[in-house]
Amino acid sequence: MPFTMHSELIQAALQTRHNAYAPYSNFQVGAAILTEHGEIFTGCNVENSSFGLTICAERSAVSAMVASGSTNIAKICIASPGAAPPCGACRQVMAEFGNSFEVLLVDADSQLVQQRWKMADLLPGQFHFPPKSSTE
Repeated sequence: MPFTMHSELIQAALQTRHNAYAPYSNFQVGAAILTEHGEIFTGCNVENSSFGLTICAERSAVSAMVASGSTNIAKICIASPGAAPPCGACRQVMAEFGNSFEVLLVDADSQLVQQRWKMADLLPGQFHFPPKSSTE
């Protein structure tokens, strides 16, 4: 991936983070997905007073990508305080759209990449439906 696209993805995640609705936790997260066709889709967390209904930034970005007709993640950047890794639900949702793409975790304060993962390493043994047999 060209450096400019890498930087553009980080900036998109950082910028979108400012749109987060996080009145309960004050933990604003932004995510930016780069598709295999070079498109960027963003999302931010949207909290709810019924905490279980909160939407994470990663799932918000995935939803925007799918709504546009894209289904292949080439890379995702997640910007949050302390470069927090995605929750388990977000890992499973992201894995639905590939397992070899890179996941960048950016600290919102320093604006630097703190961790890099391959999706398969973030969620080994991911669920598939129908389940894959052990001989596949």
